[in-house]
Amino acid sequence: MPHHSPTPPEPEKRNPRAEGKPPEGTADLQFIGNATLLIRYGDLTLLTDPNFLHRGQRAHLGYGLVARRVTEPALDVTELPHQDLDAVVLSHLHGDHFDRVARRGLDRGLPFVTTPHGSRLLKGLYGFRRATGLHTWQSHTLRHGDSTVRVTSLPGRHAPGPARFLLPPVMGSLLEFGDRTGETRLVLYLSGDTLMYEGLREIAERYPNIHLAVLHLGGTTLPGALVVTMDAEQGADLLDLLRPRRALPVHYDDYTVFRSPLDDFLTAAARRGHAARLLRCAPGEHVRVGARAGA
Repeated sequence: MPHHSPTPPEPEKRNPRAEGKPPEGTADLQFIGNATLLIRYGDLTLLTDPNFLHRGQRAHLGYGLVARRVTEPALDVTELPHQDLDAVVLSHLHGDHFDRVARRGLDRGLPFVTTPHGSRLLKGLYGFRRATGLHTWQSHTLRHGDSTVRVTSLPGRHAPGPARFLLPPVMGSLLEFGDRTGETRLVLYLSGDTLMYEGLREIAERYPNIHLAVLHLGGTTLPGALVVTMDAEQGADLLDLLRPRRALPVHYDDYTVFRSPLDDFLTAAARRGHAARLLRCAPGEHVRVGARAGA
């Protein structure tokens, strides 16, 4: 019999501006494409890995390597709610995560939370003067109104063995949302561009109650068959390890260097018993995630 990849329930489409801020303890995520998300929680609005290149444009990956984008972002950088943005969470400084379009279109005073390598270049080369660099397990807290988020840098490895020194250092991020009381209401994990490796095990040990894991997939493959992001099986391995309440796949099917399609991940995750965890969100659509069971 032919095997068909599972199709998790599609998220309800929402217009968050019409509805106002998400309910207390809930985040609204709009998927813009690749690894770019617009996350709203209470009074806070965050942007992740801003990638606004258009179809046919090329992302520069260093050492003369380029990747051509084969999709359109759901929003142009000019369509962002710039007046509402509180910060950018940037996993690493790579051309498909922070590009020339984003660089020109974002305010130089916008705070960035990223790696020390990314912070140095953002401030010194590009003039983003409020970039904060975090070492692994370091945290930085952002506040707006009654809402807070503690951003913690988590382990990530962008390439195997010595090859990882050829690529920009990468971090995963833990976003712990809450209010002024200090109570954490919602926990989101952003994997960043990482491979599955032993160093991720400590994330599961330190943070056993992740409400949503956002997984960077795609099986990015560079010349020499060098795989530098999780493919379908590695993404399923990470779900086995972390066992988050829900999981949202991103970073797939957008660039010519992505060789592991989304359908392969959905199939692998379902085969491991994770189908109920999976959220689907097409570019431009929204999902809401809360700490309550079933949210």
